[in-house]
Amino acid sequence: MKKERGHRIRSVDPGSIADELGLEPGDRLISIDGHDPEDIFDYEYYLENESVVVLVEKADGEEWELDIENDYQDLGLTFENGLMSEYRSCTNKCIFCFIDQMPPGMRDTLYFKDDDSRLSFLQGNYITLTNMKKKDIDRIIRFKLSPINISVHTTNPELRCRMLNNRFAGQSLKNIDRLYEAQTPMNAQIVLCKGINDGDELERTIGDLSRYIPYMESVSVVPVGLTKFRDGLYPLKPFTAEDAGRVIDQIERWQKKLYAESGTHFVHASDEFYILAGRELPEEARYDGYIQLENGVGMVRLMTEEVHEALAEMDGDREAEELSVATGLLAEKYLRGFLKEIAEKFPNRKVHLYPIVNDFFGEMITVSGLITGRDLIRQLRGKPLGSRLLLPVNMFRSGEEVLLDDVTRQQVENALQVPVNIVKSSGQDFVAAVLAPPEDDGPAEHGAYELPEIL
Repeated sequence: MKKERGHRIRSVDPGSIADELGLEPGDRLISIDGHDPEDIFDYEYYLENESVVVLVEKADGEEWELDIENDYQDLGLTFENGLMSEYRSCTNKCIFCFIDQMPPGMRDTLYFKDDDSRLSFLQGNYITLTNMKKKDIDRIIRFKLSPINISVHTTNPELRCRMLNNRFAGQSLKNIDRLYEAQTPMNAQIVLCKGINDGDELERTIGDLSRYIPYMESVSVVPVGLTKFRDGLYPLKPFTAEDAGRVIDQIERWQKKLYAESGTHFVHASDEFYILAGRELPEEARYDGYIQLENGVGMVRLMTEEVHEALAEMDGDREAEELSVATGLLAEKYLRGFLKEIAEKFPNRKVHLYPIVNDFFGEMITVSGLITGRDLIRQLRGKPLGSRLLLPVNMFRSGEEVLLDDVTRQQVENALQVPVNIVKSSGQDFVAAVLAPPEDDGPAEHGAYELPEIL
């Protein structure tokens, strides 16, 4: 089958330059100033001029060459493929891959392994660098794209090859040197596996990455997520409370050292480690502006500060309502504390808090973003729910009202016979939702750190 020329236009923004020029859905962009854009980054780069010559093929095959005085403005085009090229899938088979731990029979998108550098810039996804060629790194540097988020896991080349099951995984670490030399802002992620890349290996990795400060801006350390669907996979063990305490001590020692040397705490343990260890969360200043929120670093501390701030600005009342909140086990302790603070100012709000055990993936998965509709319905059926049920937005597929197992909000409402409010992620949103139903409570676009590429 012959490949079609250019990039098909899906929509044209009303009142845009493209609209004024008569471009329509179904037309195809062929070139800009003689360049055939490979993807969305080429497209935006070539438009960065006062004027451009754009070649378009109309739906009837007629070609238009347009001299456009755009003064660095976007043309107002949306293409059928958001990247203007195919997504790049992951070529690794990591020993800790969450997608390999998914059961069969779920929607196809949940099995796609993304490792596309372009989504690192567009959506904040983390990439391994293993499927990037020299020209890809050259283009990032030439276009000044940033920040790039890198799944490092270890700086030991041999160990990285074993962890990613890719013989080029160690060699691809050299790309970090090139990005550093070009002063490209970066963030790094370490998925920590007990007995594999912790202890002395973690010490080495933090030390190696700290040499890239200030262009390596932050490093998150998160525990491996283990579901019950691990038959035939690498035998990984969960972290204990004592293990988590040792990881925190190691990271906090590095934080003190690096803050004294460079003014940044740089490396951060995820909230899960602190909760598992039973430790107090770091103070707000230690999160360096919450750079790694999407990896679950500082989410609880930020929400705590936001709840306190919201309540401080409110006058209490005695209006009565009974309602309910469902969440994952990980957040239960903190939400219970938030509800207690709310009750001190609003004593007639009776709120039932229901932590949902993840029967689908296994009890070791405790985050709210991986709760299925079936678990939610089964565990809430017959419980007092009051006038409405609050669910966090990250339980839903981004921008939709569909949970992980394709159960919809409407189906939850029908099964439990209660209206469902979808609550956005900030502390202010949580307080406001407890006190009154949100006016527009549909799910927002979000970047929950659980499976960010696919939810």
